Amino acid sequence: MAARTKRAAKSSEDSEEEQSRRQRLQAILLADNFTTKLLPLTLERPNVFLPLVNVPMIDYTLAWLESAGIEEVFVFCSMQVIDYLNNSGWYNSHKDFTVKTIESPHKSTSAGDALRYIYEQQIETSQIQGDFVLVSGGIVSNMPLTQLIQEHRHRKKKDDKAIMTMVIKQSLVTDHQFFIGVNPLTKQLLYYDEDKICLDTSLMDRNPSVLLCSDMQDCYIDICSLEVLSLFVDNFDYQHLRCDFVEGVLADDIMGYKIFTHEISSCYAARIENFRSYDMVSKDIIQRRTFPYVPDMKFSGNRLLKLGRQGSYRASDAIQSPSVHVGDSSVIGHATTIGSGAKILNSVIGNRCSIGSNVVIQGSYIWNNVTVEDGCEIRNAVVCDGVKVSAGAIVEAGVVLSFKVVVGRDFVVPAYSKVSLLQQPTEEDSDEEHLLSGVDLQMESKLGPDGAGYIWQVCDEDCKHSVAPIPKDKLAEIIDDDDTEDESVVTPSGDANSINNDVNDLYDFEIEVDGTFLRAVEENIVADLAVLEINTLRLSYNMESAHCAGAIFYSMMKLAADTPHSSAIDLYKNAASIITRWKGLLGFYVKQSDEQIEVISRLEEMCQESAQELGPLFAHIIRFMYEEENDILQEVAILRWADEKAGADESDKVYLKQCEPFITWLKETSDDEDD
Repeated sequence: MAARTKRAAKSSEDSEEEQSRRQRLQAILLADNFTTKLLPLTLERPNVFLPLVNVPMIDYTLAWLESAGIEEVFVFCSMQVIDYLNNSGWYNSHKDFTVKTIESPHKSTSAGDALRYIYEQQIETSQIQGDFVLVSGGIVSNMPLTQLIQEHRHRKKKDDKAIMTMVIKQSLVTDHQFFIGVNPLTKQLLYYDEDKICLDTSLMDRNPSVLLCSDMQDCYIDICSLEVLSLFVDNFDYQHLRCDFVEGVLADDIMGYKIFTHEISSCYAARIENFRSYDMVSKDIIQRRTFPYVPDMKFSGNRLLKLGRQGSYRASDAIQSPSVHVGDSSVIGHATTIGSGAKILNSVIGNRCSIGSNVVIQGSYIWNNVTVEDGCEIRNAVVCDGVKVSAGAIVEAGVVLSFKVVVGRDFVVPAYSKVSLLQQPTEEDSDEEHLLSGVDLQMESKLGPDGAGYIWQVCDEDCKHSVAPIPKDKLAEIIDDDDTEDESVVTPSGDANSINNDVNDLYDFEIEVDGTFLRAVEENIVADLAVLEINTLRLSYNMESAHCAGAIFYSMMKLAADTPHSSAIDLYKNAASIITRWKGLLGFYVKQSDEQIEVISRLEEMCQESAQELGPLFAHIIRFMYEEENDILQEVAILRWADEKAGADESDKVYLKQCEPFITWLKETSDDEDD
């Protein structure tokens, strides 16, 4: 009898495991506006529609959910988003990924309202079968989800009070600081506060070991059990997912529900909730931290861009004058034209834009169908669809120009201004439809005689959450008001000084490096002395090691091409001789994979410019720099470059195909070593 009971219990467990495996992996995406931090843009367009490096935010989220193993996603959204999903192909063109929409009722003003409405729909339809992934709009990630969902289900099976698993990530630079306390052994969340640490002594009494963290980023990716939905219904005052729901669950000793954390390290996950996080995530995409969701990879129907030197991307049909200077980490969209003498650095230019002559665009985001006339300057700003910036106008740091705004000729838009065709809402204005009905293109403008738009009043928060660095006087005020240390104040993604460098800096730096290198060759000085000189230039221009590596390698290959040669073999010998002589100099700046990939990308660019002469030598030069006696390129960097190129457009795989035998050999060698 005992054996029969054990077999029955074992059979029941197997049945539960099988049922868990058969359960569809589902997600809920809250794609409605529950924040005012992206005003005035979200008065006219849902936040998930805003372009992120020329692709709507919602496409990044859906593409990630599909690749992460989610089979069915319920999108809570407005009719605008439903129409977009209908026309974009997300409904029908994905075989194992189903997108369903839940239209947001007009009364929904918070995540709590949304989840209560979804619960009401769930009672009628029972579409959500069990545990689900809950994500907010504006999420960009490449983390896998299948294993995490299984871990949550396994934990729930052992402890039916474990209703949520929150994804967190360590981040030294974060847009939104919060404090958490975690059990270091079980990873149970014990404390959560978005303002400051204020621990109750009873928490320490109940938990002998608590890990307190203030350097974590909340990814707003949660694995939830169905109890989460019912708790929002039971507690009608729950509006916010964190400061209401999470803190409420942690404070409730009666029900005893538990929330756990899952920390990711090698994956990417971030949420866009204001203009500063928009800037941070955009830079991460351009710098390929979000791979495979990058501009030169195909996902969700996006139009491919070609990766060029120093991490810049350009559409094949973009037209620019030969005198245009496009700096590193910039993106030029499709059917965009750029006039002579224009300078663009650290900026994203959208599709079908017209950029005039002698225009300076620095650290900015120019969306689609924008016209910038001759002689304009735009620095650290966001310029939305259909905007016109008339000749000679200046858009100062931190400005947001909303849809179809017109900046008058020679007008200066004050720093950190928000400009819209809609008047700034007052406390009495709560109906967005009423606000939208007030658009009048003939209104009295504050943007010059031929301009159109209202300049909104700004507050300190606007400076803190803009795409521009926080001004020193405002920074001091924020520090005094918050009574925090300097490191707790958020700075823009990357080095603010590099963003504020003159647009000519990189160009001038490369000229200086080339002169230094040629002088070292002519005077036959040792590599160590050349390193000292280039390090001086690096500090002076505030450059990274990758910039140094790219500039040095370009000078080396330029010298090889300029040295007399009568055949491809002679050119290869020139290159090999120069690389061998100066490998100590180049090797000093290529100690990391990113720096080595910069060298490969620079060689690829030069081969494209000299396809007949240098192009056939690409694979030979790569292999030469890999060889043990040179040891400039490591296997991991070459294979990573190949993996990234594998998803590119066919026209951009010319040199990857040339390297295929070498890449195959590297992989086989690696496998043999593992065996």
